[in-house]
Amino acid sequence: MMESNGGLASDASGWGSIPASRMSLSTDNPIRKIVDGMKLTPNPKKEMISLSIGDPTVFGNLPLCEDIKDAVHESIRSNKFNGYSPSVGHEDARAAIAEHYSLPGAPLTSKDVILTSGCSSALDLAISVLADPGQHILAPRPGFSLYQTLAVSLGISVKYYDLIPEKSWEIDLDHLVSLIDGDTACLIVNNPSNPCGSVFSSQHIDAILEVADRNRIPVIADEVYADFVFHGQQYISMASQSATVPILSCGGLTKRYLVPGWRLGWILIYDRSNAFEAEVRPGLVNLSQRILGPNTLIQGAIRAILSSTPQEYFDMAIGVVQRNAEICHAAMKKIKGLNPIMPTGAMYMMVAIRMDKFPDFKSDLEFTQQLVTEQSVFCLPGKCFQYPNYFRVVLTVPEEKVTEACERIAEFCREHYTSKERISY
Repeated sequence: MMESNGGLASDASGWGSIPASRMSLSTDNPIRKIVDGMKLTPNPKKEMISLSIGDPTVFGNLPLCEDIKDAVHESIRSNKFNGYSPSVGHEDARAAIAEHYSLPGAPLTSKDVILTSGCSSALDLAISVLADPGQHILAPRPGFSLYQTLAVSLGISVKYYDLIPEKSWEIDLDHLVSLIDGDTACLIVNNPSNPCGSVFSSQHIDAILEVADRNRIPVIADEVYADFVFHGQQYISMASQSATVPILSCGGLTKRYLVPGWRLGWILIYDRSNAFEAEVRPGLVNLSQRILGPNTLIQGAIRAILSSTPQEYFDMAIGVVQRNAEICHAAMKKIKGLNPIMPTGAMYMMVAIRMDKFPDFKSDLEFTQQLVTEQSVFCLPGKCFQYPNYFRVVLTVPEEKVTEACERIAEFCREHYTSKERISY
């Protein structure tokens, strides 16, 4: 007879092992899996500098502007947004986003907006509505690992098309075309890019859309870094360049407004061909009903946030990131064995490692792991983004930490660099 303790059986004999669902067991985040498997023991004599986390709030050097705070305070004081919202979001919140992101040739109304719990949730819904188990999606390499996490858990495979570092990470269109077949469900395009920090030209976007149009492949545009481009650069949305290709644009407040924890994202449905009308639109509504809508307090504030946030706030954030990129790029260009690729937007920079010049390490993972051990500087290895022999630098940290980190990386490389050619037998 089993004894109980507070109503719970203390002896679970006879239960055996309860199986988890196939979906749960097939779900993993490559970044978490790789990082958790690394042996990260910082040098106790040096303060840890983490250049790995894509959260612009971590260091407190990018303060939230008062206008955004006031909008949320007013939403709270109104007492109108404490309850549930419709699963697709409040009508006025969706209308405000539609007005903000309408384009001259691609107008939006509230029915073209699905609100989600952050851009990650938007990507989840977009992939889920367009792809079935057994199909595949096309995603960039290097690219954001969440595409794989979301797809594989649903029984959807991922084919990776290459980006070209020598061309500021433009898509290798020939390689992209070679991956397309009858099981291709959709094409994911991330612009501006995480992890590359690249921003596509209008000409390159036209070329991408021509491939999608010719092959009748809908596009998921991951545009969470929309408008987060360096001074002198121009952001071009996918939907602004096509009158025919159906596009689900995924975005949110997270990056441009520097509030990742507020969890308000969206899907913008650009569909002038009405290809999404019969099934995809109702499918998105159905999928949104799996949860009861995103953060209602932020929905209540979104109209004021979009209309009242001053340009100076955006300029401040972009200026900090661009200045850090310039410092980091200039410093790493001088380090033998490294080749940084200057970004033009987003919050990241990719740095190539000439592994043949660092024979102490077999991979970018070992390189970055030892960098923590010796110099207490942590950058994500390229393996996290399906792209070996690189590492990614986050550019939202305070300038003095960027400078210090670059000096430590230089010291680390001097210690391990060899000018000798590696000989293989």
